[in-house]
Amino acid sequence: MTRVVVTGAAGFIGSHLSHRLLDDGHEVVGIDGFTDTYDPAEKLGRAAALVRRPGFTLIPGHLAELPLNGPLRDAELVFHLAGRAGVRASFAIQSRYRYDNVTSTERLVQACQAAGTVRRLICASSSSVYGDAPLPFQESGATGPVSPYGLSKLEAETLCLAANSAELETVALRYFTVYGPGQRPDMGLRIFAEAARDRSPIVVFGDGTQSRDFTYVDDAVEATMLAATAPVAGLAVNVGGGARVTLRRVLDLLAESIGEPLRVRFEPFARGDVLHTAADLSRAGELLGFHAGTPFAVGYRKEIEWLQSLDPAHARRSA
Repeated sequence: MTRVVVTGAAGFIGSHLSHRLLDDGHEVVGIDGFTDTYDPAEKLGRAAALVRRPGFTLIPGHLAELPLNGPLRDAELVFHLAGRAGVRASFAIQSRYRYDNVTSTERLVQACQAAGTVRRLICASSSSVYGDAPLPFQESGATGPVSPYGLSKLEAETLCLAANSAELETVALRYFTVYGPGQRPDMGLRIFAEAARDRSPIVVFGDGTQSRDFTYVDDAVEATMLAATAPVAGLAVNVGGGARVTLRRVLDLLAESIGEPLRVRFEPFARGDVLHTAADLSRAGELLGFHAGTPFAVGYRKEIEWLQSLDPAHARRSA
């Protein structure tokens, strides 16, 4: 049994990771600020499910403000998944993104260094650090964020990797559009599926030919777990699903799943959205031993089934 800390434990990926760590017998200290990125009721629900499990301790509070010496005491591993996500909103509240993503990360890194027991810090980064770089995105290639969100994630990742040392090993995982049951309500795949479920119009920003490298949440968790023990330190590593999927293909799969045509309206491209993402997974395969195992059609069907299973009250809160 290892004592580990998960920041953002009530978030989408963080909650899945926390359950996996508990399943594997670890003692988990979860930290979450329950910020207003989206409806906190969803985060509170995830936190409640975790608190019911033996071995889990919840510490509510913002990383930039919370005393961290207690939560980090005797911890060997820290998984840093806390942060403010979302590209479009970042243009309006840039200072908030910097505070939640950069300031918080800087303070956590310093606390890990001071703790003396933390041997490895795994930080969640994002494919948004690449911007419109040439495909496939390679960790050794150019970065060029086109949104304040992407810039804040690149700065946070840089802080983590710069702290790598013999005493504290650090790894940054660049997640590519993680989806699946429990996905954040502000993300496109869930918005599309909820609209289809409710027989409402689906709004697509762009012409639908843009593509994403979607990563099923269980695969993202697997890569994160592997990063805790793999022979890699001081590096960024892509975590992707291994295939590009266009939004038009997403809509086709969604229509097949509900068994009827969709009502789709196309709008101009949104500010900060890139046309395509694709992860070069060579480093993930070689250094982590990671290979995505969930095809998009399979994973998205699971998310759609999860949304259809929600009770009406939860569905309204999630809309």
